[in-house]
Amino acid sequence: MQEFIIEGGKSLAGELTASGNKNAALKMLPACLLTEEPVTLTNLPDIGDVRVTIQILEKLGATTEWIAPKTLRVHAKDIPSGALDRELGQKTRASVVFSGPLLARLGRVELPIPGGDTIGERRLDTLTSALEQLGGKLKFGRHALEITSKALTGTNILLQEASVTATENTLMAAVLARGTTVIRNTASEPHVQDLCQMLIAMGAQIEGVGTNCLTIKGVERLHGCEARVGADYMEVGSLIGAAVMTGGSLRIKQADPHHLDMIAMVMGKLGVHWQVDSDDVFVPSGQLLTVKRDLGNHVPTIKTQPWPAFPPDLMSIALVIATQSAGTVMFHDWMYESRFFFTDKLVRMGANITLCDPHRVLVQGPTPLRGVPYITSPDIRAGMAMLLAALAAKGQTRIFNIQQIDRGYERIDEKLNALGASIKRVTADATSTGEIQLVNETAQR
Repeated sequence: MQEFIIEGGKSLAGELTASGNKNAALKMLPACLLTEEPVTLTNLPDIGDVRVTIQILEKLGATTEWIAPKTLRVHAKDIPSGALDRELGQKTRASVVFSGPLLARLGRVELPIPGGDTIGERRLDTLTSALEQLGGKLKFGRHALEITSKALTGTNILLQEASVTATENTLMAAVLARGTTVIRNTASEPHVQDLCQMLIAMGAQIEGVGTNCLTIKGVERLHGCEARVGADYMEVGSLIGAAVMTGGSLRIKQADPHHLDMIAMVMGKLGVHWQVDSDDVFVPSGQLLTVKRDLGNHVPTIKTQPWPAFPPDLMSIALVIATQSAGTVMFHDWMYESRFFFTDKLVRMGANITLCDPHRVLVQGPTPLRGVPYITSPDIRAGMAMLLAALAAKGQTRIFNIQQIDRGYERIDEKLNALGASIKRVTADATSTGEIQLVNETAQR
């Protein structure tokens, strides 16, 4: 186990380049299974979940080779079995999206129950229902899900919800299905668009990219290609938060700012602003963080919605910024009932947060933040939010369970240290682990 030791109160300044989109990479890698020819992915982030996904590919029989920095060649010439390694599959929720390409190529897939963040119940019904409509037959066991099909056939599918995972998985199954598939109520996030463009480069016929309705004309085979993973707007939003929380200035290069319009609108309610310079984002220093009240002087609500509305994965980042913004704001995440269960840790640091119910919190700011001896990271985004709080806090903070942060952020300690932060990555021993548990249990009483 590793932990971060952060000395807060240091203003960040400088420039860096945005990493590749985690959620795009985790779907573009399984898509390599749709062809027997080599596929090259560029701007691939070196993060925990990507490394696990590459291991899954290799266990299935694909060969992988890093041919340049952030550039991976995948060759899935021979895939003898559609059974995912149980231990690896349980490490990441993204393992479920192997079902679409494996079913399309082999006619069979066996998935372990996936892992991932502990932010609430995340059912797979939308994903499995779509595969059934394409001709898949499901057999759900205690530890695994088996799906088989003699032949996938195009059809008209209305997704039960605009699920990113279900959209991407159904799309990968449909590109090799017989006939035409129409998928309605699809997600249209930037990572969905990246996957669509990759599949088109492989020879797929897809119409409606970037909308909530995709039309796919099935083809007999796909070929190899080179595809770029777009900028990770979750990382970009988090880095903007790091600059704002510490009163610093930051230029984020190759940030794909055309995907940040709604994020800019919502963070603007907290007093956050930045400038777009070609493909870069520049965050100026010394921002006056003040909550902008709604018409009639009402408390504003920041609410997650399907893209192009505010993304759920930036909710934790916006929330921690609100602790330093003058005024009151309500946060509402209707999707995940455990999203806000990390806020007690921010309260320990001095934040004024009221947990109204599992889906809503009220934040009143600004409040000075102070370092705490130990806090643990329950998921990727909560971990990053706590890291931002620690950067702004007076004194030292130790964050345990940082492998959660590493799952979604590429060498974040190195990046922030290059900007002036003081973050040490150390290995926690058994004594530290016991102390962490004791401190957390005491804080919860």
